[in-house]
Amino acid sequence: MKQQKFQLVVAQSNIDWVGRKVTGAHNGTIALKDGTLLLQNGQLSGGAFTIDTTSIKILDITDPAANTQFAGHLASDDFFGIEQYPEAYFELTSVEGNHVEGNLTMKGITNTVRFETQLQLNEDSLTATATIIVDRTLFGIRFRSGNFFKDLGDTLIYNDFELKVTLTAQLAEEVILA
Repeated sequence: MKQQKFQLVVAQSNIDWVGRKVTGAHNGTIALKDGTLLLQNGQLSGGAFTIDTTSIKILDITDPAANTQFAGHLASDDFFGIEQYPEAYFELTSVEGNHVEGNLTMKGITNTVRFETQLQLNEDSLTATATIIVDRTLFGIRFRSGNFFKDLGDTLIYNDFELKVTLTAQLAEEVILA
C-alpha cells in the first residue's frame, strides 16, 4: 500500500467564483492560503485547504469605483465578514470514486458539501479540479435572499454560488506500507 501526501502550490492553485442574481451574475477569484491532498494507492483519501477570504476579487466590474464598492460589500458582514473571518476552510471527510464529501467552514459555520472531483496525477505532482455549489444561506449570508426577504423583485440574489476549484500540489511525502 502506498500513501502519498501532496502540499498545495498556492501560486498554481485558484478558485473562480460566480454569484448569480435575477438580472445577471458576477464573477471573480479568491486565493488559497495552504492545503494538502492525501492519496492512498493513487486514489484521493483525504485533504484540507484554507481559503483567504481577504483576497476576493471581482473580475466583471471594470469601473474602479464600482469594483471597490462591490468588493467592500462582499467583505462586509452582509456577505463574508472578512474582518472577523479572514479565512474559510474545507476538510475532506469521505471519498467514493470521484464523489467527495467534506466540511466547509465559512463565517465560523460548518456545513457538509458534496461534489465530484477530477484528479490528474503525474510523477510528483497532482492537480485536482472540482465545481462546488454552495448555499450561502447555510453560512449566515442572507443578504437579498428570497428565503428571508419578500418582494425583492429584480434585486434578488440567488442563494447558490459556484466555486470552480483548481488545486495543484507537489509530492511532499511518500510511504510504502507492507
